[in-house]
Amino acid sequence: MKTAIITGAARGIGQSIAKRLYDAGYQLVLADVLEEDLHNTARELTGQTMAVPKVVDVREPSLVKELMAETFQQFGEINAVVNVAGTCHRESFEDTTIEAWRMDVDTNMTGTFLMCQAAIFPYMKQQGHGRIVNIASVSGKLGGIGPVNQDGSGGRSGIAYAASKAGVINLTRWIAREVGKWGITCNSIAPGPIATEMTQGHKYQMEDVPVQRWGTPEDVAGAAEFLLREENSFITGTCLNVDGGLVLA
Repeated sequence: MKTAIITGAARGIGQSIAKRLYDAGYQLVLADVLEEDLHNTARELTGQTMAVPKVVDVREPSLVKELMAETFQQFGEINAVVNVAGTCHRESFEDTTIEAWRMDVDTNMTGTFLMCQAAIFPYMKQQGHGRIVNIASVSGKLGGIGPVNQDGSGGRSGIAYAASKAGVINLTRWIAREVGKWGITCNSIAPGPIATEMTQGHKYQMEDVPVQRWGTPEDVAGAAEFLLREENSFITGTCLNVDGGLVLA
C-alpha cells in the first residue's frame, strides 16, 4: 500500500486531494497548521486505509524533517508528497508589507522547497522511486489574476503570491532535472479560479475563459492523482494547467 504526505490538507484543494488519494487506496499523512479542521478531515476518512493528521508548519525545517522521519518510521516508505499548503495576500503592490511578502514566499515557495528536499534526501533517493506534485497557480504564469481597480486593489492575487507561485513552477523544473536518475518525478499543477476559502468573495472575469465556470477542488485532485500514477513515470518537470483554458484567453 502506498503512502502519501499532503500539506494544506485541512480544507480546500488539499482536502480534496486527500479524499481522492484515500479512495485510491493510499495511506495518508495529512499536514496543516489548522488543527481543528485537520482532525475533522482525518475523521471523515474512514475505511480500510489510514489518514494520520500532523500539525506542521511547513516553513519550519525541523518540523518538516520530523514529519518525514515519523512517516517513514510508521509506514516504511514515502511514495508521494503533494505540496498544497499556501497563503495569498491581495494587497496592492504599494501596500504590500514585508510581513505579507515573507508570509507568502516562505509558505508557498520555501515550504515547498523544504518538503521536497526532506522527502528526497534520504527517503525517496534510497527507495529508488517517488512522486512529488507541487501546487502552483496560473498567477505564477500571468502575474496574478483577478480584478484590479485604479488604486491597485480589488482582489487580484498579490505580488508575493504571484512571485512565489512562479518560483514553485521553476523549483519543480529544477528538481525534476536532478532526481529523475533516482526514479523520482516532480511535477506542478497551476490551478486557475478554484472555488475555495481562499477565493471566496472575490470576482474573476470568466467571459473569455473557454470553460466558463469556476473550477472545483476536485478538478485539481483529479490532476494530482493522475500525475502520481505509476504508469505516468515518464512525465516530469511539467506544469499542468487546471484553469478551464484561462491562460489561453
